[in-house]
Amino acid sequence: MRLLWSLSALAVTASSVAAFAPVQNHAVARSCGVALNAVATADVKAKQDATLEKLKAKDAAASAISADDLDVVYEDEHIVVVSKPSGVLTIPGKDESNPSLNKAVFDKYGSESGRMDKMVVHRLGMDTSGLVVFARTNAALRGMNTLFRTRKVTRNYEALVCGHVAADSGSIDLPLMRDYEYPPFMRVSTDDHQRALVDLDVSEVGKKMLESPKDSLTKYEVVSREDVDGNDVSRLLLTSISGRTHQLNVHCAAIGHPIVGDAVYGFGGEAAANGGLNGGDLPSDAASGELQQAIASACEGKPMCVHAKSISFRHPVTKEDLSFETKSSF
Repeated sequence: MRLLWSLSALAVTASSVAAFAPVQNHAVARSCGVALNAVATADVKAKQDATLEKLKAKDAAASAISADDLDVVYEDEHIVVVSKPSGVLTIPGKDESNPSLNKAVFDKYGSESGRMDKMVVHRLGMDTSGLVVFARTNAALRGMNTLFRTRKVTRNYEALVCGHVAADSGSIDLPLMRDYEYPPFMRVSTDDHQRALVDLDVSEVGKKMLESPKDSLTKYEVVSREDVDGNDVSRLLLTSISGRTHQLNVHCAAIGHPIVGDAVYGFGGEAAANGGLNGGDLPSDAASGELQQAIASACEGKPMCVHAKSISFRHPVTKEDLSFETKSSF
């Protein structure tokens, strides 16, 4: 049975959510039932600028990695597949002096174009470990970009999340938008939150803040139900169908099971709690605040528990079907 999950706390109660186990499809209504005032450009820009400065400092403090450190899973004349450690940037960002996996791969293999940025076909967040593909030739770059754009690349992630997820499998179908209250992070989108953007100046806050909601779909399977220092956690296999920015983090938080060690979307994080949803809108199996706090304390200083475990695609040049897998460190 499928669950249509409304954002209105009056429309859905915790007990009604539980009635749809064991398979849940979390969809969202496009209204939160509360009129929101338009927000001021200056307020959003000030918050965004302050957060971006913090993120720049974090990028600058990323772990260094050299060509000799690379964990190469596969290589041929066209592509390279490597396993990225947590704490390493995939790309250096605007400051090209930042250490990055991209630079290490370029130093080891070079590229037909002679440019390291022309090797990048996708990326993982700094705190996410796992498989990353780089292109060595122009043909591979074009082919891989096409595969990702047409969603012909299958990526599975392994994650530990707070609490025991009741359903053995399911899907999370919640559209995402930039969060003007906690810019530049993401949140679950609603019509009301979109309407609140009406007076923002795109030249000040940027185009991404004013983008239309992005349909976002995540499928999950419970691998096991475990504990961390006596605190309930679940090990999930996550498949990002749509591949949006921070999609897995927001979706897990929005069903009440944030990723263990997530300092942005988890307990006490920098982004809105629960993916932007009210606590009353969460399903009945959601991890309590007390449990999330206990897990955060137990895992303080440790990497976030999400790992790009496997990737499958057709080789962009040889057309051979390829599939790779690596183990997580948690």
